[in-house]
Amino acid sequence: MALNFIWIAFFLVAFVVALIKLIAFGDTSIFKIIVDGVFDAAGSGVQISIGLIGVMSLFLGFMNIGEKAGAVGFLSRIVGPFFNKLFPEVPKNHPALGHMMMNFSANLLNLDNAATPFGLKTMESLQELNPNKETASNSQIMFMVLHASGLTLIPISIIAQRAIMKSSDPTLIFIPCMIATFVATVTGLIAVSIKQRINLFNPVVMAWIGSISLLIGLLIYYFRKHPGNIENFSKLVSNGLILVLFIVFIVGGMIKKINVYEAFIDGAKTGFDVAVKIIPFLVAMLVAISVLRNCGIFDYIIQGFTWFFGSLGINTDFVRALPTALMRPLSGSASRAMMISTMTQYGPDSFPALVSGVMQGSSDTTFYIVALYFGSVGIKKTRYAIPAALLADLAGIITAIAISYLFFHRG
Repeated sequence: MALNFIWIAFFLVAFVVALIKLIAFGDTSIFKIIVDGVFDAAGSGVQISIGLIGVMSLFLGFMNIGEKAGAVGFLSRIVGPFFNKLFPEVPKNHPALGHMMMNFSANLLNLDNAATPFGLKTMESLQELNPNKETASNSQIMFMVLHASGLTLIPISIIAQRAIMKSSDPTLIFIPCMIATFVATVTGLIAVSIKQRINLFNPVVMAWIGSISLLIGLLIYYFRKHPGNIENFSKLVSNGLILVLFIVFIVGGMIKKINVYEAFIDGAKTGFDVAVKIIPFLVAMLVAISVLRNCGIFDYIIQGFTWFFGSLGINTDFVRALPTALMRPLSGSASRAMMISTMTQYGPDSFPALVSGVMQGSSDTTFYIVALYFGSVGIKKTRYAIPAALLADLAGIITAIAISYLFFHRG
């Protein structure tokens, strides 16, 4: 129901705005811009899906080795006490718990190429437990919201982009990003837990959340003392973890005396099927997002925000960074483009550019993730997944603005 409403709303709003621009301002090119965007978005949806085939085949091949070697089950036992509280519908030591662990680990290290296959495998495992195959289960909603909140330890892609733009200190946004994305994740966790009546004050849950908070706090402290080590740390840990994971799976398979090569081939075969299956879902969502973006409604929203906050006597310096925030739930590439545009226009070390960078790192692309993950298993009714994820996005954006004023604003 949520996806159906959003999809229709995007088209209707875009059409109304286009009519207004045509009648009031004589903009005769608006319909062409929208239609061209629709075709581009449809092509992008197919290209994204095809581009996933290689990565999906690679990681699902190794995942199959890991499952047969018992590595996934081992991970499930490690995280079982924590995840069993957040995902009470998932049986103890179920493979889905191990898949989740690898997905969240890849997300923490900003490994998009690894996080997506692990996440799709998680959704597939949870779908096996789902009694209503077209409606998202509680476990699938919790997983999707936590994934969409985008908890990341080091936003290396944003740091790299700031370096490309000749920032005097590309890592300046690291700590604010970590704080903003942590707030977004906790908000999403609380929202879904309230809806599903999950007790977050359970000692096991509190211990895990406290440990993660302590880890983030220690990283913040260390990198404040040694900011030059951020990039090297990220490269070493991120790439090293993937390589170690592959080696562990292969060695485990050899110990279990399985045919490692055949296990990889069997797992890799499913990569193609998954990538093809998500094409219609991605095309539908990307087309709707394109229509809304190209109608020009975001210009009016920015003008409205500027007037609103200005009339309240609130400093409006952050408003120039809002296009990134508005695009973030809709399109990762579009929000990245907005961030780059802000850095280009105002300078990479300007306040709007810094706020934009923190916003980019505060959460993930909600609608893309919904289309990708739920679409991969044929989920059509997402229930409250999107509102909960958008609430987490909002918390991340508000935190990004507040923390940016605390860290960067002068005057």
